[in-house]
Amino acid sequence: MMKTALALAAIVLAMTGCQRPPEGFFSVNGRIFVFNYRLAYAHYLVTLNSTRAVPEGMRYVARFENPAGGETLVAERKIFPAQDKLVIESPHVECVKKDRPYAVKIEIFDAAEKVVQTLETAVVSDLDQRFLPREPLVTGPAYQPNANARDADGKITMRDASACPA
Repeated sequence: MMKTALALAAIVLAMTGCQRPPEGFFSVNGRIFVFNYRLAYAHYLVTLNSTRAVPEGMRYVARFENPAGGETLVAERKIFPAQDKLVIESPHVECVKKDRPYAVKIEIFDAAEKVVQTLETAVVSDLDQRFLPREPLVTGPAYQPNANARDADGKITMRDASACPA
């Protein structure tokens, strides 16, 4: 009985010793495009889960492929040690196409400005951005209707995607 218990304890210790510590500090948890119909804009949203304790002084730099072409869009923020999840949002984007993957690269820097982790992913939309209104439907803190968002017949004016890359 004692030999069995010792053998079982040895197996458990061996199995826990074989587990590798997580590589990096974060893993990608989710990624989507957010379309805010009321305010007529879209942006990337990527969430990361922490995989281990985050030391003081870390920050991220996220680079998002620009759907309209041109320069990469950048978001940068400090990471606080108590954060177990990061929500990373891009600046507003134009020309998002349905079913096309857009690249995202996130670099995690330590307090000494050394890159300690790089995450790369892609975000795919199930909508084209042409389904957003041309102008915000509301304005101001009281969400007053925006007269510029409608044409002479009172219909919502939608975005023109003709200037977007194919």
